[in-house]
Amino acid sequence: MTAEDAGLDRLNALSGDDAERALHACCAATDWTQALAAGRPYPDRATLLTRSERLLSSLDWQQIRQALDAHPRIGERAAGSGREAAWSASEQSGMDSATADVKAALVEANRAYEDRFGHVFLIFATGRTDTEMLAAARERVGNDDETEAEIVRSELGKIVELRLRKLLDAG
Repeated sequence: MTAEDAGLDRLNALSGDDAERALHACCAATDWTQALAAGRPYPDRATLLTRSERLLSSLDWQQIRQALDAHPRIGERAAGSGREAAWSASEQSGMDSATADVKAALVEANRAYEDRFGHVFLIFATGRTDTEMLAAARERVGNDDETEAEIVRSELGKIVELRLRKLLDAG
């Protein structure tokens, strides 16, 4: 047990199924949730975060798509009222003050991106404004497939790390 990290202790003490359910709010890729849960107990957060990063980097594109499919479009709210939906709303809080014009432009940018790449536009939205997210969507639609896949992995990694920290910090 880690005397100074009650959140990690809680995660380490969960049953396998309960740990997978808790981790699913951080990342919906089944291979990631199963492997991260199976790796418990973790002696400290750094070990958990390093393991998560390694697992994410080893996921095939099908598993990345599984994770992406759980994310709402930028400017939309995640369905439900669970932890993941609440985190998503908080992460996208930069959209709260968006004008109707920016919202409409983002709908178009999302559509163009999805038409181009076949999946939702994913961005680490925390701390970004509505216009920053719109500009990123417009810019990234011009990327080649390989470049965009690497950016998606990077953005997913940032989101997963933030959510893991939130999970551990939750009371």
